[in-house]
Amino acid sequence: MRTVEWHEGKVRMIDQRALPWDIVLVEFRDYTEVAQSISEMIVRGAPAIGAAAAFGMVLAARQFDATNRQELLRYLEEAGNLLVNARPTAVNLKWAVNRMLQAAANEALFRVEDIRNEMLRVAKRIANQDVKTNRQMGVYGAALIRSGDRILHHCNTGALATVDWGTALGVIKTAHQQGKHIQVLLTETRPRMQGARLSAWELNGAGIPYHIITDSAAGHFMRKGEVDLILVGSDRTAANGDVANKIGTYSLAVLARENGIPFYAVVPTSTIDLSVEDGSKIPIEERTPDEIRNPYGMRLVPEHFPVKNPAFDVTPYRYITGIITEQGIAYPPYDVTLPMVVEGSLNSELGDVTEPEPDEPEQLSLLDEIDPFDGL
Repeated sequence: MRTVEWHEGKVRMIDQRALPWDIVLVEFRDYTEVAQSISEMIVRGAPAIGAAAAFGMVLAARQFDATNRQELLRYLEEAGNLLVNARPTAVNLKWAVNRMLQAAANEALFRVEDIRNEMLRVAKRIANQDVKTNRQMGVYGAALIRSGDRILHHCNTGALATVDWGTALGVIKTAHQQGKHIQVLLTETRPRMQGARLSAWELNGAGIPYHIITDSAAGHFMRKGEVDLILVGSDRTAANGDVANKIGTYSLAVLARENGIPFYAVVPTSTIDLSVEDGSKIPIEERTPDEIRNPYGMRLVPEHFPVKNPAFDVTPYRYITGIITEQGIAYPPYDVTLPMVVEGSLNSELGDVTEPEPDEPEQLSLLDEIDPFDGL
């Protein structure tokens, strides 16, 4: 099944807090519950929470007993604000909510029921587009991977972080499907252990060889020459190419530069925010100290010990070899190439796709092709 989907008038999700021990499905009829599920990380990953927010907007339209079009639109604005604020860093939330509001505001729709039906159609399309986008990024990214490569991956960017398939982990799975023999190092990704719990669970199911390492061991393996390529995701990418991703990404990028290892971010265009000039303007979510003091209910440090718990950090563009999108791989200067991929996405009509198949890429780079294995 998909990570998040519309099922019999409800939003159904995999509760990612229960993995890898149990597969628990949860369903919601109220958009406020969807917002809470995003905040509490029942569903997580920028593309997945974007789709969840889209379906949450459908619930909002259905649960409000509006008597006219304007009344419904006002209510949807309020619902959208609640969903957008559930997690502030990932731009996909705002992107998906805005698409739903635009669908609802279609002046050709007069009846409340017509608006509700159109919103459901658009939400399903957002979900289907995400799957096709991930498959396409997988094809582009896998072209960078050679048989025998050892790949370092941070956090979870697989099917669980998206509607299905994945971004950076989707690239790895595509390379594996192509018959390339690869090995993957997974950082634990503290404090919520998305790498150790979720990415390992996905690779284990796919039959891809991997080892889990502590976050602080990454530099050790890089220095020993046991990492050939680093792939990460992004929750928001600024216009200049700065990438906001799971805390610890910046450290990996700096270490990659020191050791001459190519470092790629795998980024759907929905995660590129051209309205943000650089990473300093991206809001960084600060999560509860309990994630560090009492991870998963296990008390490690006393309550009175002070804690800071940022969920994300920003990696400056100069440390990023390339940004893999569904439109191709953008190389520096990103202020030139990122608008090109976004425009390409806006001009592409992906349509309603149920079982997407990726197209073979015609080009790998939006600029002159470079050898990513020459070092940095």
